[in-house]
Amino acid sequence: MNLFTLFISAVLINNIILTKFIGMCPFMGVSNKLESAIGMGAAVTFVIFGASMLSWVLYYFVLVPLGLEYMKLICFILLIASFVQFVEMFIKKTSPSLYKSLGIFLPLITTNCAVLFVALDNITQEYTIVETMVNSLAVPIGFTLTIVIFATMRERLAASDVPKAFKGNPIAFVAAAIMAIAFSAFAGLV
Repeated sequence: MNLFTLFISAVLINNIILTKFIGMCPFMGVSNKLESAIGMGAAVTFVIFGASMLSWVLYYFVLVPLGLEYMKLICFILLIASFVQFVEMFIKKTSPSLYKSLGIFLPLITTNCAVLFVALDNITQEYTIVETMVNSLAVPIGFTLTIVIFATMRERLAASDVPKAFKGNPIAFVAAAIMAIAFSAFAGLV
């Protein structure tokens, strides 16, 4: 039951975008089209899960035995940057159209604070390897859910009659705020 609670909490209740406001750059930048949002969600899911698992292993099997726990931030940043380069090369090779649609936001996953946040949070919360796996999957699933819902909203807003002063990003921020309010209703779920 603890793992299920952790999963639901990370996806809905403590959604990384709508409650912590972490990872807002890709959320606002890539959510114009549903296809791009799904691609970004998949890339972020893969990167967060992979980087978090590698970070956990690095921390508990290398840094802790050597007494180098204070080096975790630098090591995690280097690990994430390397991992994102691998993902970027993989997407470029397998799906050039997705690579082109993600544009500059794909390399920016390296600096996406959500990736580093999850890796550090798993260590700070002292999660076991199984809890780390669950949290490292649940957080990006919540990210993907949020960005996909938001992309569908933005596509509808682009086709709607919005006052001139609210066109573009202003109405997107209003919609994101309403989404955050709606997701706060999940707080009593667990």
